[in-house]
Amino acid sequence: MGYQLTWRLIAAGHEVTLLNRGTHPDPFGGRVSRLRADRTRPGFVTALSGRSFDAAVDFAAFQRADAEGVVIALEGRVGHYVLISTGQVYLVRTDPPAPAREEDYDGPLMAEPPPGHRDRGDWEYGMGKRACEDVLAAAWSSRGFPSTRLRIPIVNGERDHLRRLESYVWRILDNGPLLVPDGGGARLRQVYSSAVVSALLRVLGDRAAFGQAYNVCQEETPTLAELLVLLADLVGAPARLVAVPTAEMENAGLDPIVASPFSTRWKSFLDPERAQRELGFVHPPLRVYLDKVVASLLAGWPAKPPASYAQRPRELEFARALQDRQ
Repeated sequence: MGYQLTWRLIAAGHEVTLLNRGTHPDPFGGRVSRLRADRTRPGFVTALSGRSFDAAVDFAAFQRADAEGVVIALEGRVGHYVLISTGQVYLVRTDPPAPAREEDYDGPLMAEPPPGHRDRGDWEYGMGKRACEDVLAAAWSSRGFPSTRLRIPIVNGERDHLRRLESYVWRILDNGPLLVPDGGGARLRQVYSSAVVSALLRVLGDRAAFGQAYNVCQEETPTLAELLVLLADLVGAPARLVAVPTAEMENAGLDPIVASPFSTRWKSFLDPERAQRELGFVHPPLRVYLDKVVASLLAGWPAKPPASYAQRPRELEFARALQDRQ
């Protein structure tokens, strides 16, 4: 299973059923059954009526109503429900812990950013996932609804539809300077898509995990600059990193996150110790999994660059101006 999940809700047992709106193709042919429904409409519950499942894995619950609908639709008819949540449930706290542990979930939350603020979307995402988690925790405590929450950070994997890692590869391979906002000194803890699958396979059906939350991520904590040097090494190109103050890029009309998506402050830094201890979770080494992702990308090089690459000419012009001033 690649990271580009063309299905959004999986109900899995001896037979696999995919539930989605049918707006994206999937590669599974006759190997799976399919249900078509929009979870934001009343037909969602109707589509699942009369059916029961050993387990369900949900990749697309983003709001409180999404989780409430799942509990209504599957209560008493699912052996285990697993929500794919996010490390951003910690980042919406006023003082996000780093690394964040599962017990750090509770605490005061940051004020709501005003409409149009650049943090608004990420705040809504984190708060929406918290609302989903709260619904499931309450349903477990009050009625024994068998659920588990897996919290993951930025995901890297083959066929990543967000194309974040790929955007760095395009910039490395054009042999121009790679602008790194504020030098890339912040440490990262991301996750490989296949490692998420491994965690799912381990947790499904584990009654000890009912009502629990687990952080799932890699062990290594490279800085962004170190990650980019490794990425350049894997593609066989020099790492031409240029540290630039974020404010200077913004003053030049450049979006630092477009140039360097891992420079966002909305990147969770998780502690996987509990999943390692209780689930036996083991993440593959950083270089091993990045090598697989890069090899897959180079073997099927996309015809068009990511949308963020449209800013690249202005990044190169900015870098040349920097060199002329030095």
